[in-house]
Amino acid sequence: MSSKVRVRFAPSPTGPLHIGGVRTALFNYLFAKKHKGDFILRIEDTDQTRYVAGAEDYIIESLNWLSIPFDEGPGKDKGYGPYRQSERKHLYKEYADKLLASGNAYYAFDTAEELNEHRKSHEAEGKTFIYNWHNREKLNNSLSLSEGEVTAKIEAGEPYVIRFKSPTNQTLSLQDIVRGNIQIDTNVLDDKVLFKSDGMPTYHLANIVDDHLMEISHVIRGEEWLPSLALHVLLYQALGLEAPKFAHLPLIMKPVGKGKLSKRDGDKMGFPVFPLEWKTADGAIFSGYREDGYLPEAVINMLALLGWNPGTEQELFSLKELIEAFDLEKVNKSGAKFNPDKTKWFQQHYLQELDEDVLLERFLPLVTSKLDKEPKISEDTLKKVLAFHENDDLKFKKIIASVKERATFLSDIWEQASFYFEAPKSYNEKASAKAFKEGTKEILENVLSILESTDDYSEENLSKQIKGWITENNIGFGKVMMPLRLALVGEMKGPDVILILSILGKRASTERVKQAIDFIS
Repeated sequence: MSSKVRVRFAPSPTGPLHIGGVRTALFNYLFAKKHKGDFILRIEDTDQTRYVAGAEDYIIESLNWLSIPFDEGPGKDKGYGPYRQSERKHLYKEYADKLLASGNAYYAFDTAEELNEHRKSHEAEGKTFIYNWHNREKLNNSLSLSEGEVTAKIEAGEPYVIRFKSPTNQTLSLQDIVRGNIQIDTNVLDDKVLFKSDGMPTYHLANIVDDHLMEISHVIRGEEWLPSLALHVLLYQALGLEAPKFAHLPLIMKPVGKGKLSKRDGDKMGFPVFPLEWKTADGAIFSGYREDGYLPEAVINMLALLGWNPGTEQELFSLKELIEAFDLEKVNKSGAKFNPDKTKWFQQHYLQELDEDVLLERFLPLVTSKLDKEPKISEDTLKKVLAFHENDDLKFKKIIASVKERATFLSDIWEQASFYFEAPKSYNEKASAKAFKEGTKEILENVLSILESTDDYSEENLSKQIKGWITENNIGFGKVMMPLRLALVGEMKGPDVILILSILGKRASTERVKQAIDFIS
């Protein structure tokens, strides 16, 4: 085996990639990059009955969106390909034959009906049927049949599988980087099928052969594969091969209650469990982090801390910092509870970090899409937005900067900033009852007079003029600023009122104040 670190992410193309799978890919990527190694994508498609068209492309697109691309894999052959198991079929039979020749595997001719009968008779006695050392020599296989009978069955085309012959009366001592030493009594193991009657290997054999031929140094995978660890180590031993090091990652748990995070949890609580949106053949749509407006940096940061603890108080990590800090020894054994609110916290942080140029670039397509998405905008408003962008880019960036700290998603920026492009058509009923009182009309008329008589719409000058007038006349700030905000925005939201006036400019500001005065009248 190569001394270089080589890890693989080996998903099955049976549908969209769950975020548990994404985290496995991420931990493999971080480990590889930390040790200047290779991150390999291998598509484990031995089960052709579950293959879903488009799933492989979805996996690759997800990794690329998250900026954790593979170094080797489909389309990137570095001499260890092909990287789809269905294209490696010719390799597996040789290893199955080696196991047969060494007596570590055997032919089994039991039909599905025969096995079902055994299960039923065991259940009737309150037992569980396990195909292994205690009954294998009484069943329909090459251990109980003569060599001639076995040859005759194979030549007659009778369907068979090849099973691994688990050793008896041994205690296996297995090492796992995350879980430490694990002791297994081989008498509890069943004789797993390694090769199926359709000529395809099962996951267990294909996995071992591929990891060996691709010189995988570390197998980093989910906890659900922990029960297979004993079989995999035994297979390496039986084939006389050096086993890689193993690390089994903890499960991602539901936000509330017990159990593994599922798609249904996301549906129920309104958060995605897939990186990208997925459309099924029958038209069902499952939401994705990308389409829901999450930034890839936020998703990566959130996933990295699900089951891994850096050993410090630091929570915010760039991908570069994660690579430097990552250590498999610091991965937790126990399941990590998923927290949708924490994901939003990361999202808000990374949105604030984005440069106004980048936000503007991403903001415009979002506004354009709102012609046919809820809440809709009119074509007139869109024209105003585009004209604004074309004529005054600096002011447009100022608009985004003024509202972004209140935003978690890009769509929030439109909700917070839309009033800059659309004058209020009405005023919030509750807010207007509070802000538009006796004397408000006269106050707004005075403010209008100040706004009309000044041409310098800098924040500094407007603040000096309006706040100076308030102080001189000994008026409470709330009596002026509340109705003024309502006049400009239509509700009690938005940044500092003086900043809004400065961005709107003279014409729009005076028109909106006049409109509010007419409304009060």
